[in-house]
Amino acid sequence: MTEAEEALWGIDKLNVPRSEIPAVTHVDYSARIQTVHAETNPRYHALIRAFAERAGCPVLVNTSFNVRGEPIVHTPEDAFRCFMGTGIEVLVVGDCFLRKEDQDPSLALDYRGAFALD
Repeated sequence: MTEAEEALWGIDKLNVPRSEIPAVTHVDYSARIQTVHAETNPRYHALIRAFAERAGCPVLVNTSFNVRGEPIVHTPEDAFRCFMGTGIEVLVVGDCFLRKEDQDPSLALDYRGAFALD
């Protein structure tokens, strides 16, 4: 970081790009990565490989799936509701692949203003 970036605090410091994959790079430049092997998880490994071929980056971010203030997604119904209330463009659950643009817009949720921002 530059001296000016080092002087930042809170969210401003978090918004400074720290790597080519900032979503997984902590403020101290560390990361908590997990590897996936074709031998132990062939389906997930194939997904990561296909993503890398299209996006040029062999990394998928695995994070808690929920909207702040709501419980973590537990069922496919929870996943769909969260999907429809966020900016997520695609939802994959098992063999089911959903594009936001193909969903009924009347099912969209609006979480803006529902929870206090940091």
